[in-house]
Amino acid sequence: MTKIITASTAPLISNKFPASLPEPWLKQWNELLEKQSASQRVEWAMENLPAQFVLSSSFGIQSAVMLHMLTQIEPNIPVLITDTGHLFPETYQFIEQLTKRLKLNLQVFSAKESAAWQQAKFGQEWDGDEDSLKAYNRRNKVEPLERGLSELQAGTWFSGVRRQQSSHREGLSVVSILRGRFKVHPIIDWSNKDVHEYLTANNLPYHPLWEEGYVSVGDVHSTRPLTVGMDESDTRFSGMQRECGLHTDGDGI
Repeated sequence: MTKIITASTAPLISNKFPASLPEPWLKQWNELLEKQSASQRVEWAMENLPAQFVLSSSFGIQSAVMLHMLTQIEPNIPVLITDTGHLFPETYQFIEQLTKRLKLNLQVFSAKESAAWQQAKFGQEWDGDEDSLKAYNRRNKVEPLERGLSELQAGTWFSGVRRQQSSHREGLSVVSILRGRFKVHPIIDWSNKDVHEYLTANNLPYHPLWEEGYVSVGDVHSTRPLTVGMDESDTRFSGMQRECGLHTDGDGI
């Protein structure tokens, strides 16, 4: 029988507790949470970690999993998306579709300068060197995400990243502390099979571009479908960077 973590089995944190604690506590929590289901991890976090709770989402290939799971437990949880102004039309349509179906409390944050203004000012930074790409990511993804989390007064931030997705994520734990907030990865240990089974069981869609061979979806200018002879890492940023910048420069969604 699966053991569910309760107030009696782990140290409690009140909503006024700062997002820092002795390392042994965090280690103990993660040892226990590794044995739990994804939904049990969400429920435990909402019972024990500081409000406000926020879910970040890229509305990517498999994003319907977390959007559905979190809203089944907390229907009005703010869903934070960073809009670069360069998303695929299909992504914007997917956002509209899921927002309507799941009645999402959608919170959109963007760079302070529009995509067109930035391009006139800086050019196509995504086509430049690594420093240029980092500047683009920080301006359009990292800064809007941080501003969004701050404005929403997030104490605990849920993210749908998984260890299987990239080498950067392999060492991530269920719960961590990042820049004064708790960060929770409920499906961190899920496989692609787990994702597929959840989507199928709940009649949820993949992103529309899944059927066209996309295994990861970001901006139009830096995402390609997976074709014969390519590695998954080649589908984003021409293989120069697997992560979108939030995960490497801002440890994001």
